[in-house]
Amino acid sequence: MVKRAVRGKDEGKARRKKVAGAGSNAGSGPEAAAGVGAGPGAAPAVVGRVELTSRERFALMYRHKEADRVPIIDSPWGPTVERWRREGLPEGAGVGEFLGFDLTAGIGVDNSPRYEERVIEETEEYRITVSKWGATMKNWKHKASVPEFIDFTIKDRKSWEETKKRMTFSGDRVNWERLQKNYRSWRERGAWIAAHGWFGYDVFASWHVGTERMLQAMIEDPEWCMDMFGTALDLDLKLLDMVWDKGYQFDCLEFPDDLGYRNGLLFSPNTYREVLKPFHKKACDWAHAKGAVVMLHSCGNITKLIPDLIDAGFDGLNPLEVKAGMDLLAIKKEYGDRLVLQGGIDARKMKDGAAIEEEIRTKLPEAKKGGGYIFHSDHSLSSDISLGDMCRVVALARWYGSYSR
Repeated sequence: MVKRAVRGKDEGKARRKKVAGAGSNAGSGPEAAAGVGAGPGAAPAVVGRVELTSRERFALMYRHKEADRVPIIDSPWGPTVERWRREGLPEGAGVGEFLGFDLTAGIGVDNSPRYEERVIEETEEYRITVSKWGATMKNWKHKASVPEFIDFTIKDRKSWEETKKRMTFSGDRVNWERLQKNYRSWRERGAWIAAHGWFGYDVFASWHVGTERMLQAMIEDPEWCMDMFGTALDLDLKLLDMVWDKGYQFDCLEFPDDLGYRNGLLFSPNTYREVLKPFHKKACDWAHAKGAVVMLHSCGNITKLIPDLIDAGFDGLNPLEVKAGMDLLAIKKEYGDRLVLQGGIDARKMKDGAAIEEEIRTKLPEAKKGGGYIFHSDHSLSSDISLGDMCRVVALARWYGSYSR
């Protein structure tokens, strides 16, 4: 299921200066708008007398070249950040700002049917709301979890056709004020900027239609699924074309599409190829035509699909979920020259200092070879990870992720 996590604030400043000798310092930056970590700190990293910004560092990874160190980002849940505030994360400081994540920023657009958003019930513990997609859901305020879905507006072809009529192109589906306020600063500070897509199997299964209903439809009514994927994607791309043409260009297109679970794929490779892959390829082709790379977020064990993902045009894959059986080093060995890998570090071990050091020490030196690796946990960071735990993780990632040792 797709997870959206809190990742810091659009705060903090970066200082760029020439420094003799080799070294590595924290990046700086804004909160990502969905999908990547972010955060400021001191100066950009330095190799010899050449400074590397986060954008330069990410770009080298996607060219499968070594940099000063691997990029470092991550994704804590909201309740995790609440805990970290109690443990000393300063009020007003973004998570990435405090921890020194690489500087990333996100550009999102609204391709929803724009149903009325409203709150149905709210207590100290939870809130029940209706989304812009007409989904009724219960969100726990102080627990790290995905929503509990209660009902959906889209349940069949008829309800989809009514929904589809509402998904019309208009300029007010972009937050222009945010871009005008922040874009220049992102570029000046060397941010890696990603545009965010919202379409595909998992988006509709997890958020708009329901998992059981979508899995049945993938087999029994694939044309309906393809119409939903294509409609959402086409509106996304048309809106992002408008963003690009107005000068707000980006380095990467990324989007979520969970295709597996703990024991393997949610549907067969043939179903993927026939029903979903054409839309993945269309998104990748569109991004590549602009000179942007494409990162897919897909939880679960999707090892069997990796050749198809590469064929569709994906440049990167995350989060490489360890508990689902994704093997970072095996995937690096087999596909590391063609696919940027992000994640694969077992978040369950982050509470244990010795265990997480062993995890990072045995994986990162191999994963970083030849570029093509971005440090991130294999999942969102849960609230059983303390602020001290995470500070240790970042320090270990900097140490073992450096290309100077």
